[in-house]
Formats: sequence, structure tokens, C-alpha cells
Amino acid sequence: MTHSSGTYVISTTLGEPVRAFVPHPLPPAGSALEPALFADLNRQAELALARLSGVSGLVPSVDWLLYSAIRKEALLTSQIEGTQATLTDLFDEEAGFKVSNTDDVEEVTNYLRAFRWVQAQLRDPKGLPISVRLLCEAHRLLLDGARGAGKQPGELRRSQNWIGGTRPGNAAFVPLPAPIPQGRPGELSPV
Repeated sequence: MTHSSGTYVISTTLGEPVRAFVPHPLPPAGSALEPALFADLNRQAELALARLSGVSGLVPSVDWLLYSAIRKEALLTSQIEGTQATLTDLFDEEAGFKVSNTDDVEEVTNYLRAFRWVQAQLRDPKGLPISVRLLCEAHRLLLDGARGAGKQPGELRRSQNWIGGTRPGNAAFVPLPAPIPQGRPGELSPV
């Protein structure tokens, strides 16, 4: 069974037409969330959690288990932006060794710093909840001193973004056009 999570609209960005993805409003309507549809996926998720629970008993602390996993995620996410840092580069920098690609390693380090800050905020009863303010501050930390420092750190984006390609017209994915229109995203109609 195929599920559609949104539609495409044609918008104009940088003078060219672009197919932008507009997600359906949440929560979904209809029987798409029928429990029987997800029984097998739920069973697989429960098995994966049970395996993780078993492995977590073998390590000294959850923080130790997460140490490398978070760094690997930081590296993979940063690579979307074109960084070339490796896990070895990151470990070398953390150990105080000189690394040749300091700009790339700094971007990954900023990712880790932003992650730790968000984690602390969410754990602290007086910290920020999941909110635009929390995300904007994390974004400011992410771009602090890095190549994106001139790209409105800590602010919501005001122009169209895209993933893959050199412009929205040849991108692999173009999200909802900016600025977000008034009303619910699902209420947009193709232009």
C-alpha cells in the first residue's frame, strides 16, 4: 500500500520554476494510522530496542555508548554540507593533535556543541522546551565561527533552500517554499 505524505507545487525561485514539496497537515486523516498496518514494523522496532537494551548493559554508561554514535551522526550530517572531516580527524582534534582540515573539523565540533546544549536544555526542568527559540539558538551554535557564519546564524531562513544540485531547479529535493504561506501547508494549491 502506498502512502502519500504530501504534494508538489510549482514555485519560482531564482527566476526558474521549481517543484517544491508540501507535506500534508498533521495529524493525518483517515485510516492511514490503522494499527494493523504497523504491526510488523512495530515488532521490528521492539526487537531492535531489546537488542539495544541488551548491549547497553555491556558498556560502563549510556554516555559512553552514545559518544561515537553522536560523533558519527555529526560527521554524516556535516558531510551533507560538503565537509570532508573523518572520525579520526575528530578524535585527533579532541585529543589535542593538529589536524589539517580545521574548518571541516570545526563544523563537526560545532554540531556536537549544539547537540550537547540542546540535550542539556531538554534535560533541565528550567531549560527551553522544543521550540523555535531552541532551534534558532542551536543553529547559532552550529554556525558559530564556521563557514556558515555569514548565513544568518540563529535566524529562520527567508529564502528557498534545497538539497542536492547547484540550484533549486536541479535539486534532488526542494521543501516547502519560503516564506511559509499563511494557513496550513496542505491548503496550498499549485501555481
